[in-house]
Amino acid sequence: MNEHISSAYDRDLEEIQSLIMKMGGMVEHAILECAKALEVRDIDRAEVVRKGDKAIDALEEQINEAAARTIALRAPVSKDLRTLLSVLKLSASLERVGDYAKNIAKRTPILADMKPISGADAALRRMSKEVQSMLGDALDAYVRNDVELAESVRQRDLDIDQMYNALFREFLTFMMEDPRNISACMHMHFIAKNVERMGDLVTNMAEQIIYMVTGEMPEEDRPKMSSTIAAQEI
Repeated sequence: MNEHISSAYDRDLEEIQSLIMKMGGMVEHAILECAKALEVRDIDRAEVVRKGDKAIDALEEQINEAAARTIALRAPVSKDLRTLLSVLKLSASLERVGDYAKNIAKRTPILADMKPISGADAALRRMSKEVQSMLGDALDAYVRNDVELAESVRQRDLDIDQMYNALFREFLTFMMEDPRNISACMHMHFIAKNVERMGDLVTNMAEQIIYMVTGEMPEEDRPKMSSTIAAQEI
C-alpha cells in the first residue's frame, strides 16, 4: 500500500512539474516576444502576446488545482509538502511575470506613434533577454534541484538593477534635452520598470527553489543596486 501511495504521488508530482515547465516556457516566450514587438513596433506581434496571457493564467489555475488535489489526497509531509507549497509560489510568480509581459505589449501600439528614443528599444531587449535567461536557469534549477544554479540566478538580479538604473538616467537626459521626449520616455520608463520587476520575481523563484531543496531560505539578502533612484522615479 505504501509503495502504491508513493508511486501515485510521484505521478502527481511529475504531472505538476510538467505543467510548471510548460507554463515557464510560455512565459519565456512572452518575455522575448513583447521585447521584440516593442523594438520593431510590431502591433500584431504585441497583440499575440497580450492575448496569450489568458493561456498562462489558465495554466496557473491548473497547477494550483493539481497541487491542492495532491495535498488533499496524498497528505504529504516534510520535503514532499514543501515541494508542493513551493510549486504554488512558483506558478504565482510565473503568472505575474506573464502579466508584466502583457503590460509591455499593451504599450507597443502607443509607442508606435511616437518618435523612438535612441538606443532604448535595443537596451530594453537586452534587459528582457537577460531576464528570460535567468528564468530559463531557474526552471532548470527547479527540475534538477540545483541549489547552486538557483543561487547564481539570485545573484544576477544585480545586473538587471544596473541595466534599469542606466536606462533611467538615459531617459532623464532625453527629457531634459527635449521636452517633446517626455511622453515617450515616460512610457519607456514604465516598460523598463516592468522588466526590472520581472527580474525580481524570477529571483524570488530562485529563492523558493533553494527553500524547496534545503528547507531554508537564503540567509543573506540578495545584492541590490544602491542608488537614489527610488526617490527619483517618475
